[in-house]
Amino acid sequence: MSGISFGLEGKIVMVTGGSRGIGLEMAKMFLEQGAKVSLCGRKQEGLDAAAALLNAGNRLLAVQAHAAKSEDVDMLFQRTLDVFGRIDVLINNVGMNLITTVVDADPVMWQKIIDSNLNAAFLCSRKAGQIMRSQKSGKIVSISSLAARRSAPAMGVYGIAKAGIEMMTRVLAQELAPDVQVNAVSPGMVKTRFSQVFWSDSNLHDQIVKTIPMGRLAEPLDVVYPVLFLCSDAARYITGQVLMVDGGASAI
Repeated sequence: MSGISFGLEGKIVMVTGGSRGIGLEMAKMFLEQGAKVSLCGRKQEGLDAAAALLNAGNRLLAVQAHAAKSEDVDMLFQRTLDVFGRIDVLINNVGMNLITTVVDADPVMWQKIIDSNLNAAFLCSRKAGQIMRSQKSGKIVSISSLAARRSAPAMGVYGIAKAGIEMMTRVLAQELAPDVQVNAVSPGMVKTRFSQVFWSDSNLHDQIVKTIPMGRLAEPLDVVYPVLFLCSDAARYITGQVLMVDGGASAI
């Protein structure tokens, strides 16, 4: 599929949590499509490694920023505007989970998961929405999860945060229409370091795969291509939607 063109040449794309995992794969593919990419991460060493791997010269801006801190978000967007002049696409990808039940999660743990997943998406979408509204164009795509719709052991607080992202997607789509499209992609389990604690256990891996009609876990590119589609002109009449990318798991 690498030969497919999504018509993203020259677009300015911001990817939060873009230094590893799905975020890094998205940054790579946007660059391959001819876009310019601003990515952020909390750790400078991770950003340096990502920048070296992507090797995109002045088409890449890597910014150390905490997407759940408003002052960092303001700085991230201002630096992106200073370097690239506009923002055409925001990908809300940053997220994390801590293994806990909801009833046993202390307030600090709860807040950390909510901040990373939901509040970061709010702060970045708010800022991007204001910019894109003035531009009268733009795309916002957030990464949700099957956990937003299906409760799972040890994923409760994470699922609650992702459910908030899905409602925020619908609300923002209404607020920013008709010029800005806002959508989300909701994968099942993706084979990344984020979920390694689950799929690295062969028995648990096999139990999960049994719930997926397509018979395997997702690879990062299985999520990236739907994101590219939603950022393209081919999706110009799609807004307020959550695209399930779960191998059919939500159909059963």
